[in-house]
Amino acid sequence: MRQPKYLPMTREEMNRLGWDELDVLLISGDAYLDSHIHGAAVLGRWLVEHGFRTGIVAQPDWRSPESLLPMGRPRIMAGVTAGALDSLVAHYTAFRKKRSDDAYSPGGRAGLRPNRASLAYTGLARRAFPGLPVILGGVEASMRRATHYDFWDNGLRRSALLDAKADVLLYGMAERSFLAMARLFSRDQARRRAAEAVARERPPGSAYAVSPGSEPAGAENLPSHEAIAKDPSLLVKTALAFERQMLRGGPAMIQRSAGRTMVFEPPEAPLSTGEMDRVYALPFTRKAHPSYTEPIPVEEMGKDSVVSHRGCAGGCSFCSIALHQGRSIQSRSEQSIRDEIRSLASDPAWKGSISDIGGPSANMWNASCAADRSACARHSCLFPKRCRHFRHAQNEQVAMLRDLAKIPGVKHVRIASGVRHDLALASDGYMRALAGEFTGGQLKIAPEHVTERILTLMRKPGGRGLDEFIGKFTAYSAGAGKEQYLIPYLMSAFPGTTDDDMRNLHSWLRKHRMRPQQVQCFIPTPGTVASAMFFAEVDGEGNPIPVARTDAQRLRQHRLLVPDPAPARGRPEGRFDRRSPGGERRDRPPRRVPRGKPPRGEGRGWPPRRGDSGRSPRDGRGFSGGMPGGGPPGGRKGGDRA
Repeated sequence: MRQPKYLPMTREEMNRLGWDELDVLLISGDAYLDSHIHGAAVLGRWLVEHGFRTGIVAQPDWRSPESLLPMGRPRIMAGVTAGALDSLVAHYTAFRKKRSDDAYSPGGRAGLRPNRASLAYTGLARRAFPGLPVILGGVEASMRRATHYDFWDNGLRRSALLDAKADVLLYGMAERSFLAMARLFSRDQARRRAAEAVARERPPGSAYAVSPGSEPAGAENLPSHEAIAKDPSLLVKTALAFERQMLRGGPAMIQRSAGRTMVFEPPEAPLSTGEMDRVYALPFTRKAHPSYTEPIPVEEMGKDSVVSHRGCAGGCSFCSIALHQGRSIQSRSEQSIRDEIRSLASDPAWKGSISDIGGPSANMWNASCAADRSACARHSCLFPKRCRHFRHAQNEQVAMLRDLAKIPGVKHVRIASGVRHDLALASDGYMRALAGEFTGGQLKIAPEHVTERILTLMRKPGGRGLDEFIGKFTAYSAGAGKEQYLIPYLMSAFPGTTDDDMRNLHSWLRKHRMRPQQVQCFIPTPGTVASAMFFAEVDGEGNPIPVARTDAQRLRQHRLLVPDPAPARGRPEGRFDRRSPGGERRDRPPRRVPRGKPPRGEGRGWPPRRGDSGRSPRDGRGFSGGMPGGGPPGGRKGGDRA
């Protein structure tokens, strides 16, 4: 089947393609950007490549089923994704203030997708197309595939599949599993009994619900939703089990919840280099669909960047990448990357600068594991030190970057992805080339913190290696005659962090004469080990840890690195505003918030009182445990798939 210039969004576009109906309809919470960074575009073109007529409805009106009907009822199935971000992360800041913009929407306007978009869009598809199989995916669904802590709802939520009532949830990047679903539901009998067909086929990378007693033989039992509600430390064990499954494969896992059993099949195998090349060779225009009259900010952000690989071997406890893309590095060939850059250079409007060639971590292209992953017991390939079986290819990456810089029309090749600094130290040649040739004045690194105890909880390298990296980068930059700066990503209020730890970080920054520009207050995003630690107030071994729970506690730690903005007129210098971004007064003594109750303050701090398990508060601004019926409410590299 011939690839269209854009996947159709209207009946008129279908007519021009000679399509009388769609086979698959994709429903996305992002505007349609025809690019490798837009998950619905990748999967849509992947299906067209395999003969399925696929269209997109982007950011539909979630209050009206008619918004899904411009191209009619699809023949096979509908796929739903909230977009490149969890919709609540897209809507709200770390202190639960509504965001004023959205980089994935036309004009950067916020509010064009609903809260809990996976649930809202699935319900919309059920109303618009009764009896049609609905497939749920994307990073929001992927990270919420099992019982998880929801920061915005201040409590546990069960699997997104059970709440959305889709037929199957696909986690991860899903090229293989989504294509398998299209082929499965091409059969009339499978479409009529979709959930049963999925349970029979058991596709890798899928999660589905069955009745008690129908679980697959040999599956690993996870703590039930109800058991986790009684003992929050079980959520940490559950999160660790999913990390193991993503790395090792192994048996299916099951989790019971209110009379239903969720089945989590092992992940699909990582794509080979040949398969990666085929995906990225799809004819993306790298532009927004022509129906948009306003620019989509993320288009500008990604127009000169090239993805070289997926996955991250770091396994940081707060990061979704290992649970969505996996720890196995999936790399494109040098020829594939070269072909993409030649395509960019052929555009007369292109200015000749490659802003970034990388992935979740810039220096992991072609990295691999020489051991049997199915027997691996490590949470990270790089922490507490680099595994002896981990093979990096940083010298080969330097040679590739130098070759790419020679392509006619290319003026500059830069690395803008975050560099894993401990891995960079394993290759002096890479360090010299990075500082002398491929940094354009500023380089991003992600130390996150400098206190060893916190770094251990994060699974990040120690501060001694960071000092060595800073020294070498500074020396090699000076040797190349360049004045360059490091931009560190830092994190406040991570589980286990105290105010003294933040003061220690502040002192370290002063010592190195750094002014923090990228400080993120920890957000307990669903599914990660760190979020489970936040909820349970224990580390991965079950030991109690201090946790800054309320927005006032979290803001206090944050302000130790990021001072208050200029005081309001008439307010004495140094006085806090009356209300914090979390909605709490900041001119009163701290108070404590009991778990599961509205925010009444912070209390006695650390250690916790016996029996007090204190979750984070609601802030009184309309956070809802279900789908909103009215108007909507508010990274780093990742990825989504529909």
